Amino acid sequence: DLIIPRGGKSLIKAIAEGTRIPVLKHYDGICHQYIAPDADVTMATDIVINSKCQRVEVCNALETLLIDAAAAQKILPPLASALLDNGVELRGCRECCKIIKECLPATDEDWDTEYLSATLSIRIVNGIDEAIAHIAAHGSGHTDGIITSSMSMADKFIAEVDSASVLVNASTRLSGGGDYGMGAE
Repeated sequence: DLIIPRGGKSLIKAIAEGTRIPVLKHYDGICHQYIAPDADVTMATDIVINSKCQRVEVCNALETLLIDAAAAQKILPPLASALLDNGVELRGCRECCKIIKECLPATDEDWDTEYLSATLSIRIVNGIDEAIAHIAAHGSGHTDGIITSSMSMADKFIAEVDSASVLVNASTRLSGGGDYGMGAE
C-alpha cells in the first residue's frame, strides 16, 4: 500500500504524520528558470511571465529566476518591467538590484522559499554550472527549466539537474500529469 497525497504542505504533512502506510510526498515546489546568455528576450519574457504569473499559488509556479551574467544587462530590464507590470514583487541579489531599481534585496531565506504569491527571487549567475549548483542547493526537485537556443547547453542542463521535470524553453507551469498526457495529476 502507498498513499500519494495531492494538496498543500499542511495536508501532506498531516497525512504523513497520521498513518503507518508509506507516503510518497512533496512539500515544496521551488521551481527555477535559468536564462542562458543566448536566450531570446521575447521568448524568455513570455516563458517567465507564464511561469510566474499564470497562477502564483500553485506548486509549479516559478519561484526563482537565474539569469546568466552575460545576458543580464540585455534581458533583465525588459523582463523586470513585464514582471512589475504584472504585479510581481522582485527580490534580487546585489547585482540584480543594481540593474533593477525596484528590486528589493534578497535574503538567504528567499532562495529556499516557495512564495505561492506574486513574489519572485532573481539571482545573476556566472554560467550554467553556477545555475545548476544553485538549483542543487536550493531547489525542491519539482520543476526546473532552461531558456536557450543551444542544444548542447540544454543537454547539459537536462543531464545535470535532478528534478522530476526538467524543461527546455518551456514554462514551469507545464509540469503536471494532465499536461504530460497522463490524465489527472
